[in-house]
Amino acid sequence: MTTTSSPSAENTQATGRKTAFTRFLDTVEWLGNLLPHPITLFALFAVGVVFISGIASWFGLAVPDPRPVGAAGRDPDGIIEVFNLLSGDGLRLIVTSLVTNFTGFAPLGTVLVALLGVGVAEHSGLLSAAVRGLVMQASTRTVTVIVVFAGILSNTASELGYVVLIPLAAMIFHSLGRHPLAGLAAAFAGVSGGYSANLLIGTVDPLLSGITESAAHMIDPTYAVGPEVNWFFMMVSTVLITLVGSWVTIAIVEPKLGKYDVSEASVDLSQDKMGELTADEKRGLKYAGLAVLAVCALFALSIVPEWGVLRDPETGAVAGSPFLKGIVALIVVFFAIPGFVFGRVTGTMRDDRDVINAMSRSMGTMGMYIVLVFFAAQFVAFFKVTNLGTIFAVVGADTLQSIGLTGPLLFLFFIMMCGFVNLMLGSASAQWAVTAPIFVPMLMLLGYAPEVIQAAYRIGDSVTNIITPMMSYFGLIVSFATRYKKDLGIGTLISTMIPYSIFFFVGWSLLFFIWVFALGLPVGPGAATYYSG
Repeated sequence: MTTTSSPSAENTQATGRKTAFTRFLDTVEWLGNLLPHPITLFALFAVGVVFISGIASWFGLAVPDPRPVGAAGRDPDGIIEVFNLLSGDGLRLIVTSLVTNFTGFAPLGTVLVALLGVGVAEHSGLLSAAVRGLVMQASTRTVTVIVVFAGILSNTASELGYVVLIPLAAMIFHSLGRHPLAGLAAAFAGVSGGYSANLLIGTVDPLLSGITESAAHMIDPTYAVGPEVNWFFMMVSTVLITLVGSWVTIAIVEPKLGKYDVSEASVDLSQDKMGELTADEKRGLKYAGLAVLAVCALFALSIVPEWGVLRDPETGAVAGSPFLKGIVALIVVFFAIPGFVFGRVTGTMRDDRDVINAMSRSMGTMGMYIVLVFFAAQFVAFFKVTNLGTIFAVVGADTLQSIGLTGPLLFLFFIMMCGFVNLMLGSASAQWAVTAPIFVPMLMLLGYAPEVIQAAYRIGDSVTNIITPMMSYFGLIVSFATRYKKDLGIGTLISTMIPYSIFFFVGWSLLFFIWVFALGLPVGPGAATYYSG
């Protein structure tokens, strides 16, 4: 098998010169890596939030709550104030919530539970054999496109992308003789940077549309916003993000990373190596494939028919159903059963002890991540309970509103503001719950429909996901990356992802203006572009 290198990489190696953009990324990496270890950094962030909350409270920092009266979480007096963690109540809260902040951190349970199933598939040899079977004959560009595209599609069940696809992409690239961090970056860009793009309507669509509709009711109490209102634009966005993400990986990220040195790894990477499939592996893949079909058939019976047991028992709908809410449990089944079947056929697994050992070995690799999550969970919880993130979001939104821009150009600043706020509020729903009551009514009064406003918001919310430690899964990505680069710092990961963020922002914003204002196309079925009142 032969692999190809990108022309950009060959030119860089041949001339020995770096472009201005590469030097900029090197500077970002250098500055970022001056920071302490990620665990230490999150601990310092958590302590810093405590002291900042005390100072901000002493100065009486507060903003009006933009959410309508009666909205969930809104204080009766309509003011968002800083909660002082240095006060008696604050210190008591810190002491009593330290454990629950950790155990209640959403990605922790998701990752650990999903890895129980993934561990069986990995240690039986199924994942390695499946990867080799898929990419042995694939070209560099084809593999890259597949990884980015798969990342975008995984957003229908986002945990699958973060927990499974990102580490798998790193393994694929390494097995092909390419830099594993380039594979990790490509998958991360698709899963998180292309968060709102998809060919299907995902779980985030009804969540955001509900917030948009509530905000629109401040102007028009009868206005309805359905989950499908951005579907057309998000489908075409999938093509854009796939192409841009693949190009950035091949033309910018891989040349910057250079040739991978396996001595930088923190674990044994021998299982990442690719070789020809053996007869037993081919037979194992055949039976594992049949097991996958059987599992998928069972899943389909639980959700496709109207009587499906995993549909919403009250509405009968798929949206908000136990199927979507319990996707992590389904991931365990999806990987564990075919993994065990493959192991039985190939001889790598014989009984329940082998399954348990595989699960235990997977848990054993997560020590660093668990420690990191403890401190990251405290920081995120403190930042939320102090209301600092919400106050910063409101101040940023008010600043953009005060500029007084009208016309389509306002959307460019709106997208930029959403991207900036996303650096502090990693949750799409939390950010939109705060900013939608300001911008949806404001832009409706300027003549724009809520559907278009929501589509613009989703661009800003997505493109900075990959460069903010506030994103819930950022710590997990750092943990995956340190597998291949033991001394990796946050600066290295951020500088690797910045090109994706920049080009996604430029390309996606350009697509938005062309689609909506140049071509006058609707962003979704029946979605209006302009609001006439």
